[in-house]
Amino acid sequence: MPDRFDEAIVYSIDMRMHFRGVDHREGMLLRRGDRWTEWSPFLEYDDPEAATWLAASMIDEEPPRHRTRIPVNVTVPVVSPRRAADLVACSGCTTAKVKIADPHSCLDDDLARLAAVRSALGPDGELRVDANGGLSVEAAERVLTLMAPLRLQYAEQPCATVEELVELRRRLAEAGVAVPIAADESIRRAEDPLRVAELQAADVVVLKNQPLGGWRRCVELAEQLDLPVVMSSALETSIGIWAGAQAAAALPKLELACGLNTVKMLDDDVVADSLVARDGYLELDGPPVPDQAALTRARASRERNTWWRARLARCLRILDLKQAA
Repeated sequence: MPDRFDEAIVYSIDMRMHFRGVDHREGMLLRRGDRWTEWSPFLEYDDPEAATWLAASMIDEEPPRHRTRIPVNVTVPVVSPRRAADLVACSGCTTAKVKIADPHSCLDDDLARLAAVRSALGPDGELRVDANGGLSVEAAERVLTLMAPLRLQYAEQPCATVEELVELRRRLAEAGVAVPIAADESIRRAEDPLRVAELQAADVVVLKNQPLGGWRRCVELAEQLDLPVVMSSALETSIGIWAGAQAAAALPKLELACGLNTVKMLDDDVVADSLVARDGYLELDGPPVPDQAALTRARASRERNTWWRARLARCLRILDLKQAA
């Protein structure tokens, strides 16, 4: 174990259901003193990108706190309309984000799922969709035109590139289709995330703590982009969600519900009392601490331990080289 951490534990937890091509989550819990952080870049990410995630765990300063309650949405994966309505009804949230344009779904299914969610939310609830960049400009225009009567708060990353988002916004405006656009991957996986604002490619920006390198970068981007911000998760355990919630609390302005209520999508957790929403809010009482019984259930195999520790060592070297440059 690299000597910069007092403890490093590899976890392995199944998802409750298939989500964005992911049915299993792995990562590391890292302790320095009494402070626990999570490092869980997706397995397919290369080392430079994974190193940016690791930078979030290396920040020593505690973020400022402008609020202690974080409003959150319920996330609805590709499930049946009945199941989608049940998820919303049981969540206590007044905002729902529904996954669309998934390989395991089709437009008719997406529309049926959306209609069920809108019914469960009621007329005053906020409804979002997320395509994860899976649509062409032409397809996105067609799909969002059909979904617009359901009164979408926004469509998250309907197309893959910033240029496509610009073109889509232009087409929707010319057609009189009132669906705002949110940018996610166009910020967190972009060499120049500020192009989203410079090219007027989005109405809302989605920021994620780990992928952007920590709360300071999130606050910095929120100020530079000067657009409404939604803090969201990267399918973390309660340890990672806590860090995302702290980043949300550090934002000077937070007008929209955040996508941080995702722990229930995991089949287990690494703490005894999971960080989940109550009445549509995450409460920032105190930091969650790993629980020994939960860690025993979630502890990864020897092979996965070896893989993650080697990855950690490589990514620490990348961060050292960046700091020295």
